[in-house]
Amino acid sequence: MSNATIDLLRSHRSIRKFSSQPVTDLVLEQILLAGQSAATSSFLQGATVIRVRKPESRQKLAVYAGNQPYVASAPEFLVFCADLRRAGNCCATYGKSFSGDYTEHFIIATVDAALMAQNAVVAAESLGLGICYIGGIRNNPREVSDLLKLPEGVYPVFGLCLGYPDQNPEVKPRLPLSVIVKNEVYEDSADQAPIAEYDEQVREYYRTRTGGGHGICWSEQVAELLSEKARPHMRGFLAEQGFLFK
Repeated sequence: MSNATIDLLRSHRSIRKFSSQPVTDLVLEQILLAGQSAATSSFLQGATVIRVRKPESRQKLAVYAGNQPYVASAPEFLVFCADLRRAGNCCATYGKSFSGDYTEHFIIATVDAALMAQNAVVAAESLGLGICYIGGIRNNPREVSDLLKLPEGVYPVFGLCLGYPDQNPEVKPRLPLSVIVKNEVYEDSADQAPIAEYDEQVREYYRTRTGGGHGICWSEQVAELLSEKARPHMRGFLAEQGFLFK
């Protein structure tokens, strides 16, 4: 059983090469309004989006994100931020003490940013646009924050390239549902065989995809990922931005 929405969601690809066709303000507005319609915990609406258009700023962000050229070349680049400053200002307005430095508030704002972005992505893809999430802006979060003048209580979660695709990459296979979905309790004793089968699918995907690839499997990729330090600067940076994790 399927429909147009399910087909759209299952056809998602990351796009890193865009045509010169601009994204009109009207189209972008509709995409962002769709993003705003995402669920938000406790009605916090703890996300803020920075639209970056200046070429010099884009070029700096491309460098900060690990020299990813499509950050500079995409028709639109948005930075989705977790934002507790706005809620803090509300506390000041009503004479309430601000306790937004609790871990739970950090989680709420971060999830809000992710949910808004994913809604916006689905809306964009439904209009024929392509996207690429850019987590690499967390490589240099202080430089990104200074460039965007992010105040205390706000941090950049990820960037988003947006535009009309100038490439047609294959859909990357996902883990089988039998591995992802558990019944009643967490039980992974039967996961080894389906993951091994999935690893072969991923190897084949990388071997045959447009432009070729490295040919390693999913298990090897994640093993390499989790065996290395992952942005150890983030904890100190978040503390500087007022996220103290009480």
